[in-house]
Amino acid sequence: VQLVESGGGLVQPGGSLRLSCVASGRPVPSSGMAWFRQPPGKEREFVASINYYGGSKNYADFVEGRFTISRDNMFNTVYLQMNSLKPEDTAVYYCAREKGYGGSKIYTQYVDWGQGTLVTVSS
Repeated sequence: VQLVESGGGLVQPGGSLRLSCVASGRPVPSSGMAWFRQPPGKEREFVASINYYGGSKNYADFVEGRFTISRDNMFNTVYLQMNSLKPEDTAVYYCAREKGYGGSKIYTQYVDWGQGTLVTVSS
């Protein structure tokens, strides 16, 4: 399965961005999906996950209600809507596909990764 992210860029503090991740493969498995991020000089960390059916979502504590993960299985796409962005949200954001379908928070449960999209929050 190939994952391709888009939607990153430069945004001012308080602004919004919507990240997208399109999965391709034959067929695309029925999997949980997640977003992770890697801030400059830091380790990769969990941001949000969603189960295959979209009814169960998990968020990192630092999200604080600012981000929303969603998916459209008809188009094999996962989204991350990010509002009220802060400078500390600056990172490369990665989309990942879970080996299962539950939407785990655990890094090792994810088997396919995108190339990442850079989000920079700065004035």
